[in-house]
Amino acid sequence: MNFGEALENLKMGKKVARKGWNGKGMYLYLVHGTTVDKENLRNEASFHLPNDEGAMHGTGVAEFLPHIDMRTANGDVCIGWLASQTDMLSEDWMIVD
Repeated sequence: MNFGEALENLKMGKKVARKGWNGKGMYLYLVHGTTVDKENLRNEASFHLPNDEGAMHGTGVAEFLPHIDMRTANGDVCIGWLASQTDMLSEDWMIVD
């Protein structure tokens, strides 16, 4: 499967990986966007988004945009995974369970 097909499968809620990845259990998944009330922001998000209404488009809500995350070989989560040139041109993508 090529990268475009892998993206379409991510959009359908499936997990994908490359056969060429060395780590066992590695895969990508799509995280849908969400909104969070400014009072519920945690960690760095609470520090980097000012408390004034203008920083959140006058709504008091922070919008987190959709993105692709990766489960790494050691079980951690890499937030905001980015494809390399090799990843985008590969034909060894597959759906994982």
